[in-house]
Amino acid sequence: MELIKEMLEKSETIAVIGAKDDEISPAYKVPLYMSLHGYRIFAVNPKLAGKELFGQAVAEKVTQLIDPVDMVNIFRRPEFLVEHALEILQMQPQPKYVWFQLGIYNDEAAKMLEERGIKVVQNRCIMVEHANIY
Repeated sequence: MELIKEMLEKSETIAVIGAKDDEISPAYKVPLYMSLHGYRIFAVNPKLAGKELFGQAVAEKVTQLIDPVDMVNIFRRPEFLVEHALEILQMQPQPKYVWFQLGIYNDEAAKMLEERGIKVVQNRCIMVEHANIY
């Protein structure tokens, strides 16, 4: 629980891999909630690249983001997480935190990130955790 609180308190900017523009999707509702609670959200989804979500242009990949981000929040199936971990490790600067949403976990991807000093939470909903703490 301490790690979750640290992640929420020390993050101002969050890149959301797998963000959607479908208002009933958790991959839309959760980042919207976070943006309404003061976080700056950068949506990442190649299918929506160039559109605007949460007040920012959608990027195709996290490595294309110009502004540094404190956290990467992932809404993708577990089999894609190693690929995303490799992409996150190419970011400059790298984020301090990576959050795999509820139902999403991959120990191999988490280990890759943790070995490079990035703290990881798996299989938890950032919106639920935020609401429980604040």
